Amino acid sequence: MIELSVTDGVAEVVLNAPDKLNALDVAALAELTEAYASAEHAAEAGDVRALVLRGEGRAFCAGRDISGVDPRDDDVIGYLGGRVQPLLERMAAFPAPTFAVAHGACLGVGLGLLIASDIVYVADTAKIGSPFANLGATLDSGGHALFFERLGAHRTMDLIVTGRLMSGTEAVAAGLFSQVFPADEVTDAARAAARAAASGATQAFVASKSLIASLRDDRLGLWQSMDQENRAQAALCDTDDYREGFAAFQQKRRPEFTGRG
Repeated sequence: MIELSVTDGVAEVVLNAPDKLNALDVAALAELTEAYASAEHAAEAGDVRALVLRGEGRAFCAGRDISGVDPRDDDVIGYLGGRVQPLLERMAAFPAPTFAVAHGACLGVGLGLLIASDIVYVADTAKIGSPFANLGATLDSGGHALFFERLGAHRTMDLIVTGRLMSGTEAVAAGLFSQVFPADEVTDAARAAARAAASGATQAFVASKSLIASLRDDRLGLWQSMDQENRAQAALCDTDDYREGFAAFQQKRRPEFTGRG
């Protein structure tokens, strides 16, 4: 179900079970975790400097595959806490910029995959929200935190209770994700952005990922965040890309970054 390829420094991870809208069971989560582990190893070797995550068919990911789940003995903690959350944390810590392509249904765990990606390009026709009221279930995979932070308490509860799904256009306008594109252009846009990132200053991008994670997770104030920025900038001074960037600016030419420390 999960495919991984690497071309010109860009890893592409594909959810390829279109017959079930790329819904994820335990086996698929294990495959996806292994794909990210392989891409990590390639990134550490300098062979991957950006990653694209996308889904085949009509949807990005409709969430958990519950087709064979018996709610009387469902191991929810084992699935969400033992499988999903560690995967999302691993995705968020990927040592290079990551891009996700959101189209069709992006729900539940599928929404979590987007949350764990650095940059999310969204098809205008995407469907994003919390359609779990009819299941007697609640939103999971980080959805409450995302919606509350970007939409506030009232709009978040409205989405949860009504089950209304936002379009991709609405989701980007509300500040949930990065950019919106026509459905037939969104994958190419993400791939082009990833190729550009793969030729950039990877260590600087990773430093920014860390700074943003601290703002999100530790709720740093302005001066604390500024102090972290100062320290990150000082550490980057020792990288080849930092020196190349300054040299290129001074010599009025395009920089040629290697992505190495």
